[in-house]
Amino acid sequence: MNTVSNTIKLHVEDSGTGAPALFFLHYWGGSSRTWRHVTHSLTPDFRTIAVDQRGWGQSDKPLEGYTLAVLADDAQRLIDSLGLDHYILVGHSMGGKVAQLLASRHPAGLAGLVLVAPSPPSPMNVPLEARQGMVNAYDSRESILATVEQMLAATPLQPEDLQTVVHDSLQGAPAAKAAWPLAASQEDITAQAALIRVPTLVISGDKDKVDPPAVLQQELMTRIPHATLHVLPGIGHLSPLEAPEDLAHQIREFVALRTAVTP
Repeated sequence: MNTVSNTIKLHVEDSGTGAPALFFLHYWGGSSRTWRHVTHSLTPDFRTIAVDQRGWGQSDKPLEGYTLAVLADDAQRLIDSLGLDHYILVGHSMGGKVAQLLASRHPAGLAGLVLVAPSPPSPMNVPLEARQGMVNAYDSRESILATVEQMLAATPLQPEDLQTVVHDSLQGAPAAKAAWPLAASQEDITAQAALIRVPTLVISGDKDKVDPPAVLQQELMTRIPHATLHVLPGIGHLSPLEAPEDLAHQIREFVALRTAVTP
């Protein structure tokens, strides 16, 4: 379905029932479809809501509005429009950084935070020349396949999933493709991350070349109070596609623990 958030239409995949709801934000280059295996595993027991962030998937593709603050505003307005009063934010990579900023605002109803291969709150430590090269990483099928093989995935993706990655990456708006490496990835929200108060689970693949566990230990775990880290062996940056069942299991256990301590 499509819903209006911050005057733009966002495409949403909303399935299942139950509380807390699980609200998913995807990586730079992805869409709500990035989460489809994870949400399929979880929907028998939970309501799952995965959104195409602005500039990606079937959502509107404006020429501007790709700062972390605007992306967080989009998510908050969508959460409000859906009437979620008890939910957990799940953010992957870029979506993880957006989720950190949103969680730092202490929104009503937020019960927990799951960060999957998240971009840390500090600026991405990548030289400008390399970040300029990232702008063109999703220009063609060939460049996308090379990016997946060399950087994003440590294990071969299923053919259907690889095709989804190619399609989603090609479909991204030029402004969205450029905004993350050149601007949003360089935003410093370390002060805001320190304000997060909800229980936080960080999930990382030990073969992640984008945001390795060592980087997360230094740049994220030291900044979010009471965050815990779980490392998936043999997995790269695309854990929602590389290890969806393992990811769903970790989310399910996290929710169960929250339910045990929070009525």
